[in-house]
Amino acid sequence: MRDRSGCLGALCAALACAMLAACESPAPREEGTVWRAPLERVIIRSPAHTSADELAAYLAKLRGMNESALAAEATRQKRAAGARDASEMQRLRAAIALSLAPQGEDAEVAALAEPIAKREGADANARAMASFVLLFSAERRRLREAAAAARINAREEKRASETQKQRADALQERAAQLQQKLDALSELEKSLSDRPPPAQ
Repeated sequence: MRDRSGCLGALCAALACAMLAACESPAPREEGTVWRAPLERVIIRSPAHTSADELAAYLAKLRGMNESALAAEATRQKRAAGARDASEMQRLRAAIALSLAPQGEDAEVAALAEPIAKREGADANARAMASFVLLFSAERRRLREAAAAARINAREEKRASETQKQRADALQERAAQLQQKLDALSELEKSLSDRPPPAQ
């Protein structure tokens, strides 16, 4: 047991010596020199502000608006987009605002967004958003048309139902009048049959 612990101690001492031998001491410096670690060049760049960031911020702004504020914003953006020197992003913001405003015209949205979506040299983010706005506007137009058609159908069905009811009421009234005449004839017939025959 003692031999075993002695071997273990010797093994530990040998391992410690090997570890110390592996560590090299730094090279001696000349007198009067100062050792400096090499400096790495670190370039810190501020994050680039992209068109996607601008559009996302604008959508977040619109999302926080109520209906009247959104209508006012759409009117303001439409006026700004109509200026001669309006930028592509200005026209796209107007298209977005008009597409979200309750009274926004789909034709105006298309007139603003379609040229951006189709222009090859346009900013990729602007083109993608313009294409999305066009699809959104087309879907909204389809839903509006479907809702208008449903309202027309409902009015026509209501009118047809009212016409049917009027016909049914007229038939019922006619049947009541005929029943009254029939009852009157029955009463007349009964009164005639109850009279005594004339004397011979």
